[in-house]
Formats: sequence, C-alpha cells, structure tokens
Amino acid sequence: MRVELVWAEAPRRVRECTLELPDGASVARALAASGWDVAEALAAGALAASVWGRRVAMETALRDGDRLELTRPLRVDPKVARRERFQRQGARAPGLFARRR
Repeated sequence: MRVELVWAEAPRRVRECTLELPDGASVARALAASGWDVAEALAAGALAASVWGRRVAMETALRDGDRLELTRPLRVDPKVARRERFQRQGARAPGLFARRR
C-alpha cells in the first residue's frame, strides 16, 4: 500500500515523502520506515500524528492512500486570538473583512 507522509517542521518548511508499506502497517511502522528522527518529539508531545487531519494513536492501522501528517501544537487558541483582536480594534472600528475605499 502507498501512504503519503507530511511533516511541517517549521513555518513554511514542509517535508513530504511517499512510502510503500505492507498492508495493515501501523503509524509507528510508517514513521520508522520514513527514516525521520521524530520519536523523541512524539514522545514529548511536541508533535502529534493524524490521518487526514484527525488525530490517531501510534497503533492505528493505515490504509492505502492515507495521508499521515505530523503536526505541531498551536501557539494560540484561534478563539482567544479573535477575541483579543476584537478588543484591540473596538466595537466601532471596521472589522477584519471591512471594505476598503
């Protein structure tokens, strides 16, 4: 089976590779086959594994055509950032998507 592995190492830096794995291979086996040194980051919680954007455990079996993603945690909760931005600009100021004349 063929699995695509994607890792956003840093902002604007993305590593991608396509792996040929035996049927029923796990997430852990795919990461080992990639040769990328991410075991420590996964164990420390600095990275999370997901398939098509949904978080998965390391024992999860992959299927043909899956996209395995290694993601970093968000620095700021989007809801909090929006709330703070609204407080800074005030209720009467034009919003984020205001028309410019």
